[in-house]
Amino acid sequence: MNLQLKYIEIKTGHAHNGPAWIGYIELSKSGKTVYFNGKALNGNGHGACSDKQTGEIYWVSGIKKNGQDRHQYGNGKIQIERNAIKEYLTIMGLDKLDPRKYVEVEIQKTDKSKFTEIENAKLDPETDLDLFEDLDNLTITELENMIDDLKTKEYWTNPINGLKFHTIKRQEAEKRLKKLKETEHAK
Repeated sequence: MNLQLKYIEIKTGHAHNGPAWIGYIELSKSGKTVYFNGKALNGNGHGACSDKQTGEIYWVSGIKKNGQDRHQYGNGKIQIERNAIKEYLTIMGLDKLDPRKYVEVEIQKTDKSKFTEIENAKLDPETDLDLFEDLDNLTITELENMIDDLKTKEYWTNPINGLKFHTIKRQEAEKRLKKLKETEHAK
C-alpha cells in the first residue's frame, strides 16, 4: 500500500473555492490512479486528475510547508483527515491546527475492486453501437463534437476493453467530416 499525504481540491464548477482536503491518498501500482475518499482519479498522481466515474477534475499536490495549499485567490476551510493531523502538524512545525482554516473529518476508504470492475467491463457491440447516431445524418458541427467526445473516450478507455471501438468510430466520423467539408467547399 502506497499511502502519501496530499492536498486534494475539486476544481470542476468551483474555480479555486472548491471543497479541499488534506489526507492520505493511495496510488495504483502504475502511479496513474489516485484512490481517495471513495474515488479513483486518473492522472499522474499529482496535478489535474479526473474522477473515473464523473469526469470531475481534482487537483492533487504535495503539502506546502508555507501553508499555502489553496490557490492565492481561493478560500474556504480545508478538511483534514483525522488520521493525518499528527503527520501534518509535524511537517508544518505546528502544535495545533488553526480552526479558522481547517476542519477535522473522517475520510472514506476507497474500494479499489469497484473501479477494477468498471475498467475491465466489456463493451457490448449490440448495445454500444446504438450509442452513436448514423453518421450520414449529422451536421459538420455535430460530427466535430462527436470526434472530440470520442477522442476523450479514447484517452480514458482501458485499451483492452473498448479503445479500439472508440478509435474505429472516431475514424469513421473523421472520414465523414472530411467528405462533408469537401462537399461544402465545392459549393
